[in-house]
Amino acid sequence: MDPAMLKASWARVVAHGDEAAEVFYAVLFTSAPQLRSMFPPSMAAQRDRLLHALGHIISNVDDAQVLASFAAQLGRDHRKYGVRNEHYPLVGYALLETLRRALGPEWTQAMAANWTEAYRAVAALMNKAAEQAEGSTPPWWLAKVTDVARRAPQVAVFTARPDYSYEYLPGQSVSVQSELRPGVWRYLSPANAPRTDGSLEFHVRAVAGGMLSPALVYQLQPGDDIRLGSPVGHALTTYRDTNRDLLLLAGGTGLAPLRAIVEDLIATGTDRRATLVVGAGTAAGLYDLQHLLLLQQNRPWLRVIPALQHGSLPGAQRGTAVDVAVSGGPWAGHEIYVCGPPGMLATARDRLLAAGCSPQQIHHEDYTQHPYAPAIDQAPRR
Repeated sequence: MDPAMLKASWARVVAHGDEAAEVFYAVLFTSAPQLRSMFPPSMAAQRDRLLHALGHIISNVDDAQVLASFAAQLGRDHRKYGVRNEHYPLVGYALLETLRRALGPEWTQAMAANWTEAYRAVAALMNKAAEQAEGSTPPWWLAKVTDVARRAPQVAVFTARPDYSYEYLPGQSVSVQSELRPGVWRYLSPANAPRTDGSLEFHVRAVAGGMLSPALVYQLQPGDDIRLGSPVGHALTTYRDTNRDLLLLAGGTGLAPLRAIVEDLIATGTDRRATLVVGAGTAAGLYDLQHLLLLQQNRPWLRVIPALQHGSLPGAQRGTAVDVAVSGGPWAGHEIYVCGPPGMLATARDRLLAAGCSPQQIHHEDYTQHPYAPAIDQAPRR
């Protein structure tokens, strides 16, 4: 297998934009129409996910550890769609045919051999991980919605209880699917540390034109069933590996995994300080502030700081969460965890570095190359 050839040929394919993904799915569904039901009705977001996943694989094709970890996660995660061993050759055929059409005269026997070898290696890793997971976890968990509270015009908080034990770490994300939008999965982060009754609390904002989030915010009712995939992500779980003080920066519903971390610190006991800065555009966006202030009561090690860009609220500071955090520094000796919209993540990193923080202090989940990004709930393209 020649990594340089794979990377060079893939770069020429992605220059065609979405066309390659459109060809892939056209070939796949023509040659194997029985697979169409495994995908959502709108394929717009799916095309992006395919390109992101393939791009991540090819960019790490010469890093065996990263490739194995990513392929294993894909294999475990694809179980919830009903992917089986016999599906991999069908996908492989569609991929090679897409490459052949995209590269035209540049497609050679050497390229075909390289791509075949690479695909078989990744497929083997995915299939092995899926088979190993079969013995310990289901493809997905069924959970009953027990409570739904619409806290703000576009925000809902709902609680669901899985039908049996669901293990996760505070800070991780969970893929969620509802029959309100069959076939569409979206990642959400539990806002609570594990509870004795097994229930999970989710915070979701309705994204304009989104495929699933508006249904969860405006239509979900107690008694509804949802499905949960396996938890993913570890960048926000490393607080357990250190005793350093914590700075937690939350924007919007990005609060959820950081609140779970705070609850975990409370449950396990701590002798370090934690500062949670939660930002919103207006007071309505601080939809969980009452609960956070209750968590802060009688815990001198925990400080909750609300930040508002517009309007006023007793105890709130003016500015974004990043503005307020930077002005309250320095944060030497702290581990910093950031969760919020993509623009906030980039701004936070730049501002914190400029304020003297080191890159090693700053932690945020990077799903830009993940095929099922939690932060994205895309509307179908027109």
